[in-house]
Amino acid sequence: MAAKDRATGGSERHYEIRIGGPIGPTMMEAFPTLAAIRSGQDTLLTGSLPDQSALYGVIHELEALGLQLLEIRRLPTGDPRTTGAIT
Repeated sequence: MAAKDRATGGSERHYEIRIGGPIGPTMMEAFPTLAAIRSGQDTLLTGSLPDQSALYGVIHELEALGLQLLEIRRLPTGDPRTTGAIT
């Protein structure tokens, strides 16, 4: 197994990222690989990211946009939220 594959687990990881408040369509353009759904007062971004660097990129973009990051969860493989688009 290549060093990169060992570091990332060899496959994409699925995440659920909770943001405080709503995210409009314009801000969602900053996250083309993620889907959004409202959860009460919060927004859940879900989707696959290829590696840890991509996750840090999402975190950086949230900060740059002034969005409040509440929680990041890595979803288990086979979780229904990791398949199909959530809109």
